[in-house]
Amino acid sequence: MLVPVVFATVLALSPPTQAEEAANAQSQPRTTQQVLDASGPGDWRTLDPANTLYMDLADGRAIIELAPAFAPAHVANIRTLAREGFWDGLSIYRSHDNFVVQFGDITEEGAPGKSIGSAKAKLPAEFSRASAGLDFHLLPDADGWAAQTGFAHGFPAGRDPAEGQVWMAHCYGAVGAGRDLAADSSNGTELYVVTGQSPRQLDRNITLVGRVVHGMELLSALPRGTGPLGFYEDPAQRTPIKAIRLASEVPEAERASLEVLRTDTATFDAFVESRRNRRDEFYKRPAGHVDLCNLAIPTREPPKQ
Repeated sequence: MLVPVVFATVLALSPPTQAEEAANAQSQPRTTQQVLDASGPGDWRTLDPANTLYMDLADGRAIIELAPAFAPAHVANIRTLAREGFWDGLSIYRSHDNFVVQFGDITEEGAPGKSIGSAKAKLPAEFSRASAGLDFHLLPDADGWAAQTGFAHGFPAGRDPAEGQVWMAHCYGAVGAGRDLAADSSNGTELYVVTGQSPRQLDRNITLVGRVVHGMELLSALPRGTGPLGFYEDPAQRTPIKAIRLASEVPEAERASLEVLRTDTATFDAFVESRRNRRDEFYKRPAGHVDLCNLAIPTREPPKQ
């Protein structure tokens, strides 16, 4: 009767083979950092200079990626405004706590504003677009604001298969075109950036034109305005804008070197899973769920060759 017990003890003490260790390592869920460390060059993309804005402030540069696949008319107008220096010398004049910062040309009611040059004064509302022909990378979890959520062209988006419509979502860092009551009253001159908890109730009610991919701390940490809706009551509190330029208009040597994780790869799926079920030492109970706006897309400087 002693032999089986001794034999079992010997087996328990035997170290795992190299093959068993490799198989065990492959079966272990990876952390987000492990996923990113294992990514290859094809998992990253560079920003298109023609669809990238550099917003230069005294404290640094915020970089905005424009979304022509969702708002082509607004993006075209914004390109024109940037080329002609519309925002240069204007300011961030609103910082609404847990909501947005807004910038553009703030004037007294009835006073003439800054000329918009050759940009269009009237644009169509671009709250959503047809989903046909748009590559949509679906997320696995339910959402309270859309029948489906995922990423398209690198932007967080909602989709309604029954209506055949897709739209950008108001996640942290989203850039939208401020408007009046009329749906078609925005022209891209007054822009806002989401700096608070994702106000998804605005989805399909305002045209979103892009998102901040770098430098959000320059906007989210601004002092909150004390006036109604976060407007600065004292003009001296506003943050001056040195310039907003298209990256394509900036000499190549002066452009930011930045890559963004693609959202249409197996590596991205692994990234999503690493956020849905956190496996690092701190987390004791994985959530098994991730919200669209909790997936902050990583950026990096290209690795040195």
